[in-house]
Amino acid sequence: MKLQKLLLSATATVGFTLAALLRPVAAQVPTSALNDACTGNLNNDGAVNTTDLLIFLAGFGQTCESNISSPGAGVTFGGYNYATIVLGNGQEWMAENLRTSVYANGDPIPNVTSNSAWWATTAGAWSYYNNDSLYENPYGKLYNWYTVVDPRNACPTGWHVPSDAEWNTLIGFLDTAYNPNAEGTQSEIAGGKMKSPGTQYWLPPNQDATNETGFSGLPGGCRFYDGTFEFIGYLGGWWCSTAQNPINGWSRNLYYVFGFVARNSFAKKDGFSVRCIKN
Repeated sequence: MKLQKLLLSATATVGFTLAALLRPVAAQVPTSALNDACTGNLNNDGAVNTTDLLIFLAGFGQTCESNISSPGAGVTFGGYNYATIVLGNGQEWMAENLRTSVYANGDPIPNVTSNSAWWATTAGAWSYYNNDSLYENPYGKLYNWYTVVDPRNACPTGWHVPSDAEWNTLIGFLDTAYNPNAEGTQSEIAGGKMKSPGTQYWLPPNQDATNETGFSGLPGGCRFYDGTFEFIGYLGGWWCSTAQNPINGWSRNLYYVFGFVARNSFAKKDGFSVRCIKN
């Protein structure tokens, strides 16, 4: 009875705020319980009152499913079916690294194996890590930056290589305190949410890896501009389609020993993994 009096008193004095209080949880209430004109009306009796507040309070302490991401429809490209995820912010990303050897129009992307030719080219090119096809599953291929900005599009039709801004949208969704202009660590917590857990592919300790996004970031390593390969198991790196300057392009990087995600620039001749985002 005392609780009911308290609620009645509170409703009388600040009743106009009740709908605002309940609005954030409206999405968690069955559609049948909502009134389109008044989302705080949880029992659908035509008014926002103490009964609605009691319904709201009854949900406290419940474990709710994460709304960070959900499985996407997937996309087929070059005969391979890629898993995708749809984030709570509306972006749909590939949940696997790109492994295509052709552009969207069917033109081949050259497979450059020699170190000298890798250094010399300023056109799109790809390679397997260590030039060994066994690495393609699950790491995909490594591409230089020229591939990701080629107008023939390295991604399926209707998809594209994400820009620096689109990567920022992803990171900002996972951590509102991120630094969009960082050169280095961009978020202390977003990286762990993007890494596949365990040590099957990542070296121990694979710090803070939860993969709660479903992004399933893997440590595919890289190929430097001189053609040498490094850091498989240690580092996952993905190109942005945005240049930092005439020599370097932006990337995002995850590490086995940290839970952060970094925004770094690397030589356009370097080879990194690629993810695609839906238009």
